Amino acid sequence: MAPAPPPSLAEQEEHARELALRILTAAPKSRAQLAQRLAAKGVDESITERLLDRFEQVGLLDDGELAAMIVRTRFAEKKQSRRAIAQELNRKGISGPVAEAALDQLDDEDESQAALELARGRLRRTAGLSPEVRIRRALGALGRKGYSPGIAMTSIRAALAEEGDDADREWDV
Repeated sequence: MAPAPPPSLAEQEEHARELALRILTAAPKSRAQLAQRLAAKGVDESITERLLDRFEQVGLLDDGELAAMIVRTRFAEKKQSRRAIAQELNRKGISGPVAEAALDQLDDEDESQAALELARGRLRRTAGLSPEVRIRRALGALGRKGYSPGIAMTSIRAALAEEGDDADREWDV
């Protein structure tokens, strides 16, 4: 029995299209992520490029919209800093002007307000502990969200001042 002939270019393209649609159905992906996934499935690079160009033309693939959505959700739901969100965008293959445009949705005031909310929440949960422990835990929580030590400490001081306890104390942390 003769071996089956290799798939034609049209068959390869159709297979790649089906794979890409299946991947995008599971969750939105950036162009770089989709290219990586198709390469892992053995799709030829030239087929992938043509397919991704077509997906962008018809609106199935839009790195700018994906980046904007990631910025909005990570900030609103997780209160992550711009720095942390930028790192996530970079891991997803979105960088440069596209990432910058998406991150421009947030300004310094938005970020400061989110940091203050996080500080209030962490300090509220640690109300019975010593001030040093409360500050250390709040700093850790804000740091994990990507806030710089300066913004974190400013937010913690403001939250402590709102509480009224030890508001005038200079912390050596």
